[in-house]
Amino acid sequence: MLSHHSSQPTVVLGVTGASGVQYSFRLLEQLLKADCKVYLMISKAAQVVIGMETDLSLPGRASEIQKFLIDKYGIYDPHVEKQRLEVFGEDEWTAPVASGSNFVDAMVICPCSMGALSAIACGASNNLLERAADVVLKERKKLVVVPRETPYSDIHLENMLKLSRMDVVIVDANPGFYNQPKSIDDLVDFVVAKILDQLKIEHELQPKWGE
Repeated sequence: MLSHHSSQPTVVLGVTGASGVQYSFRLLEQLLKADCKVYLMISKAAQVVIGMETDLSLPGRASEIQKFLIDKYGIYDPHVEKQRLEVFGEDEWTAPVASGSNFVDAMVICPCSMGALSAIACGASNNLLERAADVVLKERKKLVVVPRETPYSDIHLENMLKLSRMDVVIVDANPGFYNQPKSIDDLVDFVVAKILDQLKIEHELQPKWGE
């Protein structure tokens, strides 16, 4: 498991407007199952994609999304002021993830659109999600991006190479078939398992090679 300042790893999860939000919700479920503290940001474009690709009807405001997801995953704790899941809007610049003075262990952007990838590669910080990634980079913490696009242009590949040279981990949304998947859920779990492996978080989504 990730090294951290307490018994509870803190992971920032950014969801952008690329296809593949199934990966992000399965990842969120697994992070919460592992008792992680999760700071979640869902872009406006991602909310549109969620409506297209899932049966979820997310409310519009971050505070309402937070309540919706806490209820969905059954993680409400009446004995703590700060819940294990906190959701922030794109313009909430006072959020903890906007500053390196607040400790996080890692950040995952899943799925990562090519627009977000480009902005992060050049340090644009146009919104809270991009700023959070910039903070993780400057603090030399683990950043994992999960691009979902095909085919890739030279620009896309150059941006990924630029980030990779800064020790960003690129986990392509590219499931394997050697475990003989039987469902879409199996394909989703393959990719989510790869992300969790990078975070050093234990899971049971798929067997290790050779097991």
